[in-house]
Amino acid sequence: MRATTDAVRRLRSVEPVSKILIESIQHGRCAPEALMAELNTGTKRGTAIPRRLLTEWANVRSIAEAHAKTLSQRLPVPPSHWNVDLRTPDGRYIGCPDAWWDEIGPAWEIDSFEFHFYKADYARTVRRNNRYTTAGITSVQTLPSKLKTDPDGVLADLQTAYAIAASRPRPAVLLAAA
Repeated sequence: MRATTDAVRRLRSVEPVSKILIESIQHGRCAPEALMAELNTGTKRGTAIPRRLLTEWANVRSIAEAHAKTLSQRLPVPPSHWNVDLRTPDGRYIGCPDAWWDEIGPAWEIDSFEFHFYKADYARTVRRNNRYTTAGITSVQTLPSKLKTDPDGVLADLQTAYAIAASRPRPAVLLAAA
């Protein structure tokens, strides 16, 4: 953890700082709260960028999700939740979408090849998508690369899904208790 915070204190641009922080978080080496606590100790020199990123990334699990969260602010209605467990009324697990609009029920997943490298990983994604469908959830899957290469296309997909979800009753889905 200390090596991570020492490294990001020396950098002056957002992209490399975000890559280092997310890499540490994703691989279970550091918890975001612990990184923030480490940045709060000692000198504050070089902590503005990592502090801002860690604050913005509350409930975000990857660099792609961080980009998605930033892009989603351009939507007329941004997601109401990030990485929240969804359950059926009888308590069965449906999924944990990257983004969720609770008022009408569409889900957004940022899916990349790196998480589907093995057949079991891909099968898990297919099962998740089937649970969304059987629960009546409109979902959008976005490749991380598309967030940068076609952000307007991503926004159009999300706005279409939002309109479809808004045109029908909200699915009987509950947010899992925190």
